[in-house]
Amino acid sequence: MKYLIIGLGNPGPEYADTRHNIGFQVLDHLAALAEVRFGADRYGDRTEMRHKGRTFILIKPSTFMNLSGKAVRYWMEQENIPAERVLVIADDLALPFGSIRIKPSGGAGGHNGLISIIQILGSEVFPRLRFGIGSDFAKGRQSEYVLGQWNAEERKTLAERTEIAAKAVLQFGLLGVEQAMNSFNKR
Repeated sequence: MKYLIIGLGNPGPEYADTRHNIGFQVLDHLAALAEVRFGADRYGDRTEMRHKGRTFILIKPSTFMNLSGKAVRYWMEQENIPAERVLVIADDLALPFGSIRIKPSGGAGGHNGLISIIQILGSEVFPRLRFGIGSDFAKGRQSEYVLGQWNAEERKTLAERTEIAAKAVLQFGLLGVEQAMNSFNKR
């Protein structure tokens, strides 16, 4: 059984280690655990890992956030993976830092990557894991905050929270979206 895991972020060193790139960071953590490396491929960096009989195809889109839907659609078609076995990992301003919410479907919540995916797929029905980045910014500074680096306080628990998100991804593949929701949405 194959699963497509899309970590949203922006390519390039200027965006590395920013709040908006938490999707990339979770996938980097999974790849490190599985001892696999990402390689450049169409519409993004790709690697594949196996876990308990399941294949996880990890994609970090190179399309920039606003065009993430192109990469998602391409890899869904390329790997012949239905929407219910796709998991999109995105940052979420509406959630406290480090909290995780898994949902089987839903709106974009103003997230440009999710907006692009919904527009291109023509559907809101695909699982997503939202990683809370909080909303500790002054009015009019949202973009600066989202594209900003993690602060010292966040860095203290970022690795632990990233590990939990990675475990949620694996559970999604092993036991399904409902079980992953039950296990991780309250953590």
